[in-house]
Amino acid sequence: MSVQIKRVYDKAEKADGIRVLVDRLWPRGVSKEDAKLDDWLKEVGPSKELREWFGHDPEKFDEFKRKYKEELKNNKVQTEELNKLINRSKEHDEQLTLVFGSKDEKHNQAIVLKELLDHQ
Repeated sequence: MSVQIKRVYDKAEKADGIRVLVDRLWPRGVSKEDAKLDDWLKEVGPSKELREWFGHDPEKFDEFKRKYKEELKNNKVQTEELNKLINRSKEHDEQLTLVFGSKDEKHNQAIVLKELLDHQ
């Protein structure tokens, strides 16, 4: 299964396959119906503390990535959610789309998760 990322504000398409929201918070201004999600794994998102520290500052992205991977490795709930994503990516032949709400498409948790899934 291939993995792609997509903003929740972009139109959902059939080619997206399985759509999983990977934000801890529900994105503003989007109804659950419009999001067209198959799942919401909010616990796989970065902790509130890490998210607030990062603040989507591109200069902090490399450090955010390191800290986030550390969280995913050491936080039991986050690890379980990550394993759900990994299993989902291995069990299905469909496309897996990690959906996120950030305006910054190059510096967010979905990028980190995609990297992890691509190396499974």
